[in-house]
Amino acid sequence: MGCLVMGIVNATPDSFSDGGRYLDPDLAVAHGLRLRELGADILDIGGESTRPGAVRVTPEIEQERVLPVVHALAAAGAVVSIDTMNASTAVAAVAAGARIVNDVSGGLADPDLLAAVAATGADVALGHWRGHSDDMYAEAQYDDIEREVAAELVGRVEAAAAAGINPARVILDPGLGFAKRGDQNWRVLRALPQLVGLGPRLLVGASRKGFLAAALGGEASEARRDLATAVTSVLAADAGAWAVRVHDVVATRDALTIARAWQEGKA
Repeated sequence: MGCLVMGIVNATPDSFSDGGRYLDPDLAVAHGLRLRELGADILDIGGESTRPGAVRVTPEIEQERVLPVVHALAAAGAVVSIDTMNASTAVAAVAAGARIVNDVSGGLADPDLLAAVAATGADVALGHWRGHSDDMYAEAQYDDIEREVAAELVGRVEAAAAAGINPARVILDPGLGFAKRGDQNWRVLRALPQLVGLGPRLLVGASRKGFLAAALGGEASEARRDLATAVTSVLAADAGAWAVRVHDVVATRDALTIARAWQEGKA
């Protein structure tokens, strides 16, 4: 299993899982370095929560939170991704050393983002998205979710190409939890082989999300969500995912290692 592990560093006060823990830049950098030591291949730095109901912050506040962290981690040799929907933050973060722009909105939230990323030469991860966090569930209406998510992701690849981004630089994300309720997420996950077949690399971000807790019977603890995430990560890797985005790097790295040993018949 050659699936990469992307470790999450939320430099925010209000992220649903770890908001406030790493708002201080020094703590965020230390956390990122620790995730790297534990096996993260990529560090994804975010300064704006996208949890359901989250209130947006200005690009200026976002950049105050993330740019010192991006600069320090990149300087330490880490592969850094910037989790942002803002063109100005994307450009500033790449200038500070980020190699990937991870836009959960797929370039829809800021119409300038795709062209801005094209000029930087960075890779771009484009998520499936239908609206901001304050009302995204109003858009969770599908006749055929597998087909519609795939078609809308293809539209994002085409928009990126029109903005001047080489398709080889594009990563797709099915946007678990974004304009998707409950079992809609499981249907998207079941369709991962088809989404992998679209061509671009596929990033899967299920970590600690509510649909995992629901499958376990309700408000599962963080530890139980991390175990569920690790299992989901193995299944995503088996379906062809390029990378998984997780909070608990150790659990997912261990699960992927064991799954690989099983497949290859050796440790």
